[in-house]
Amino acid sequence: MLRWALIFFVFGLIAALLGFTGIAGTSFAIAKILFYIFLAIFLLLLLLGLFAADKLSK
Repeated sequence: MLRWALIFFVFGLIAALLGFTGIAGTSFAIAKILFYIFLAIFLLLLLLGLFAADKLSK
């Protein structure tokens, strides 16, 4: 998911450099949404891993 966020970000940069502002804005918005979804899933799995490791060690 992070890879797709980076792809949309780079695509947005290229579109912005070429003057396609509508496509660039949409691409940046998609990249931001994908990044926040990635971040939420990462933090959720990190917390689950920490709590599971704590329960397994007891």
